[in-house]
Amino acid sequence: MKKIETIIRKSKFEDVKDALYEAGIEFFSFWDVRGIGQAREGRVYRGIVYDTSTIERTKLSIIVRDKNVEKTVQAILSSARTGEIGDGKIFILPIEKSYRIRTGEEGDESLFIKGKEE
Repeated sequence: MKKIETIIRKSKFEDVKDALYEAGIEFFSFWDVRGIGQAREGRVYRGIVYDTSTIERTKLSIIVRDKNVEKTVQAILSSARTGEIGDGKIFILPIEKSYRIRTGEEGDESLFIKGKEE
């Protein structure tokens, strides 16, 4: 199992969500986050440009079985890319164990509903 964490533009969230659903990834967590990176966004208010040192993004956390890592990454890459600085990052981390609290299932079985295997 792997944990895929990705930071994307807020404006691309719906596109990424739809691409993940199409790839068979139906559950993930997400947060609105702020960070500092190479991209700098300027805001204009009443004709004055304000430099903002933080950038608003969305962070997704997705746990998948090893066989679903590549299709998940490709779904994110294809739907989140604009080609400009600030498109985001993808990180992949190993997961040692997982448990479904309701049933006590562990490992891969805890990640999907029986009869609806991805």
